[in-house]
Amino acid sequence: MSKNSLRLLLAITILLLLGDANGAGTSAAAGTPAPADAQKQLQALVEKVKVKLAHGAADETALAAELKEFDALLAEHKGEKTDAVAEILAMKAMLYVEVFDLPEKAAPLFRQLRADFPQSAMAKAADGMVADLEQRAESEKISQALKPGTRFPAFPAGLKDLQGNPLSLDHLKGKPVLIDFWATWCGPCLDELPNVVAAYKKYHDRGFEIVGVSLDHEEDRGKLPGFLKEHNMAWVQFFDGKYWQNQLAVQYGVHSIPATYLLDGEGMIVGKNLRGAELDKAIAAALKK
Repeated sequence: MSKNSLRLLLAITILLLLGDANGAGTSAAAGTPAPADAQKQLQALVEKVKVKLAHGAADETALAAELKEFDALLAEHKGEKTDAVAEILAMKAMLYVEVFDLPEKAAPLFRQLRADFPQSAMAKAADGMVADLEQRAESEKISQALKPGTRFPAFPAGLKDLQGNPLSLDHLKGKPVLIDFWATWCGPCLDELPNVVAAYKKYHDRGFEIVGVSLDHEEDRGKLPGFLKEHNMAWVQFFDGKYWQNQLAVQYGVHSIPATYLLDGEGMIVGKNLRGAELDKAIAAALKK
């Protein structure tokens, strides 16, 4: 489970409670009250899920009983085309996305939501979720292909770094290079940043280089140089202001950050998503080649 999964589930629960207070349990098509217990049953089930998540249960096996309860609720309220019942299916789908990290199983659930509850508020969001999941699946395919022992694909021609200089890996041949996808808004990235800075200070004089790829928003362009200076990030940065549509993030299938690739002097991937002591050890090994 990602660090933010439990937080996200808590946020969704709050939305459900707000939806109940604002009439989310009514039929979008007819305006008739939904069965009084549908949303309450869902909220009770979500509480069970939250308890298990808090104790580290974060896969299909650990939550098998709760998944069966989702199906039982949907069967119990079959034929009720209300927002409250649509939320049951939406919550199950979100578990597959954010907790189990199985987008390929979530997509059919969102398609079912769109088909079974076309007039619900959740259906309106389902279209976007399906598109996002399809893009994520494609990104995952790209990411899986970029594994240790394979060559890291060259940057596209014509790119420039944050300073306006040409961005290329060609002039770094013979040196270990860390490609670091990050953002100032990413908590886990900032948690790991001291380790990255320490590695740069320790190994840069021996030839180690870093190329940062910032997934920050365009409106943060003016703030980025100050942030880099404040945190002693003295290496090259690529920034195009496109957030998750960052050109390099899309090309290399990055759908979560921090994401890193450690390359040896020949441009081969020798490490992926290394953290802390593991990163330090891998850089030292790469410098010995």
